[in-house]
Amino acid sequence: MQALDRKEVYDFNKLQKRLRRNVGRAIEDFNMIQAGDRVMVCLSGGADSYTLLDILLNLRHNAPIEFEILAVNLDQKQPDFPEQVLPEFLHSLGVPFRILEQDTYSVVKRVVPEGDTMCGLCSRLRRGALYSFARAEGYNKIALGHHRDDIMETLFLNLFFGGKLKAMPPKLLSDDGDNIVIRPLSYCAEADIKEYARVREFPIIPCNLCGSQDNLQRQAIKQMLREWSRKYPGRLDSIFAALQNTAPSHLLDANAYDFAGLEQLQRRATSGKLKVESEK
Repeated sequence: MQALDRKEVYDFNKLQKRLRRNVGRAIEDFNMIQAGDRVMVCLSGGADSYTLLDILLNLRHNAPIEFEILAVNLDQKQPDFPEQVLPEFLHSLGVPFRILEQDTYSVVKRVVPEGDTMCGLCSRLRRGALYSFARAEGYNKIALGHHRDDIMETLFLNLFFGGKLKAMPPKLLSDDGDNIVIRPLSYCAEADIKEYARVREFPIIPCNLCGSQDNLQRQAIKQMLREWSRKYPGRLDSIFAALQNTAPSHLLDANAYDFAGLEQLQRRATSGKLKVESEK
């Protein structure tokens, strides 16, 4: 970590405590990690996953329970990928790790037409490889580095382009029922994570090895939220709070709320009132 003056040390300690507090609160709120869990931390080389690993290692040192951590990176054989960076970094920490190799890059380049977004297929192939490894090796929790801003961006992507009121869950059971995915950074702001990674001098591997993807819808949403944050301080906090304070009875999804059964509910309520009144 870089040398810091007194004020920088003070600011960094506050930042680290905030991240630890937010991660600890998310773990507790959603029961993400229990005693004896084998947690596979997916490490991409970005600021988010480095911070996730660092904070989880820090918390485990002081946790009242024991759980295992394994750092896992998937080398997708992208051109110019600096394959020595992550092993050297993890060796320096003394952290158990595995580097998986699977040439998903060639698959994506072959399947996705030139000029189209590659991220969707790339992420599905990456997810499949990581899920398979966790299942085969007996890791019952898969920790991903998505943060608060990712969750809000996903909300608006689904709202604007998918016709769904849906975000990114902090804890998820995979469709096949074999894997539980956790996102311990769910309460952490992207700006805090970037600053933490900068001060800690993590060896960042940029996610642009496939070439420029400036036309991504997520980038447009990110810019929109950034503008909102600049013009209307507190708006993003309000949006995130709303995700934790939903009212299905005030939306229009008949699968999420029993609108058809309101008459029966009314009859039960009326019957209950009559019974109470008759007993007076």
